[in-house]
Amino acid sequence: MRRLVFTASIVLSLGLAGAATAQSSAGTGVHYRWVDGSGLPHYSDSLTNDAVKYGYEVINNDGMVIAHVGRQLSPTERAAAQKQAAEEAAQQRSIDERKRADIQLLNAYPDEDALKLEQQQVLENLDEQMNTTRVNLHSQDEALTDLLNRAADNERAKQPVPKFLTDQIAAQRNVVASERALLARQKANRDAMVQQQAQELQRYRDLRAAAKADRGY
Repeated sequence: MRRLVFTASIVLSLGLAGAATAQSSAGTGVHYRWVDGSGLPHYSDSLTNDAVKYGYEVINNDGMVIAHVGRQLSPTERAAAQKQAAEEAAQQRSIDERKRADIQLLNAYPDEDALKLEQQQVLENLDEQMNTTRVNLHSQDEALTDLLNRAADNERAKQPVPKFLTDQIAAQRNVVASERALLARQKANRDAMVQQQAQELQRYRDLRAAAKADRGY
């Protein structure tokens, strides 16, 4: 391997002629050029550790740069670059998913009324589920009240409350609490759905307006 080292002034005067000289003397067809930490350019007919360290250009026999390779990254820099690449990839996936969702939204509904109709049907289904839960909760509340009244009768008669009745009351309270929690979740889900539908409707309007503006009518 023959390696040529030029000062910056020499390279400025010789330009690519120096590179061509290095290439022709090496005779491999591919050569490497890089700049070291002091700003001095280097040429070689093989890839060196310094070239990898500082980053290099691949030059063919015609003196043309055919590739640029960045400098070698430190472990910290490499980790940061990988993190940035992952974040950019996630952001691009989010953009692509949003585009697909927008296209699907426009294709699914011929007009705003069609979207509103389906949204209303979704809310009616949720209301029906909540009504069913309310009926069940009322029934379970009545069952608990009956058990509590039976226990109260024993206490008024100055008789101990049987263990089986105490266990039934505890179990029934758990049933009632579970039904109340279910109803609370259903209410929260409906509230979230109303907000989501409002955003969806506004998005649909924005997309329709943008499409109309693109068409010019």
